[in-house]
Amino acid sequence: MHHRIGILGTGNVFGRYVTGLARRPEVLAAAEAGGRVPGSAPDTFLGSASRTARKALDDGLIGEPIGVSAFIRHSKAETWHPDPRFLFQHGGGPVLDMGPYYLAILVNLLGPVRSVAGAARVGAPVRAVTAPDRVVDRIDVEVATHASAVLVFDSGVIGTTLMSFDVWDSELPAIEVHGTEGTLTLPNPNHFDGDVRVRRHGDADWSVLPPVVGTVGTVGTVGTVGTKEQTCRGLGVRDLADAIEGGPHRANATFAFHVLEALSAIDGPGQVVRLESTCERPDPRFAQ
Repeated sequence: MHHRIGILGTGNVFGRYVTGLARRPEVLAAAEAGGRVPGSAPDTFLGSASRTARKALDDGLIGEPIGVSAFIRHSKAETWHPDPRFLFQHGGGPVLDMGPYYLAILVNLLGPVRSVAGAARVGAPVRAVTAPDRVVDRIDVEVATHASAVLVFDSGVIGTTLMSFDVWDSELPAIEVHGTEGTLTLPNPNHFDGDVRVRRHGDADWSVLPPVVGTVGTVGTVGTVGTKEQTCRGLGVRDLADAIEGGPHRANATFAFHVLEALSAIDGPGQVVRLESTCERPDPRFAQ
């Protein structure tokens, strides 16, 4: 999602990155002309936690969604990564580095984004690198490291985001969806699994929802969080293979470009941006 893939050649492609927005027509036209099926990461929105949350929303567990919040804090990469310069150079920053994981899940849960009002700034202009095996001692920051935005979804849901490499410690949740009858909280969208919790109005405490993803080859059973049944690497490639055989394509190029446009607006001019693109809310996938 951060950088680019080449124009499709002779095969169907699932790529880790999509091209910049300027190349959207070129990529989609090339795919259509060649009868190709392009897919794009991140595919963590196809993971166990996202699917469990999606089913909870589709089942009306928290009523009608009203608002959603998403918070990205810094991974403290300067303290452990030997060369974290890429995080602070063009194409990096919290919005384009981690934002795709969050926005992809939000669009999967709540549908496309209509408009974005964002503002972003550089926090500390110079970063000290203290990782024991570092190859640099300092980084001159080239991109915004702290961004906040209000997103309005076509569904009417209002979203609040904070994406920051300047927030080192926080007790803010990764994602929470607030509805007319309760709140749903999701784990780190950078992972495929994790506990999805719900607290309906009147509940005394939070409840952990059982994962909807079953163990491969076994009906009605699930692995626990952290097991291979729940981490499920390769879901985007499987999604592409299913689409080639006539199934629904969830991690498709239109979806990816829409997420990228929303992220660009968050990291952009500091004014309300009505998005030019849209996409379908991906078909749910609850089974393995």
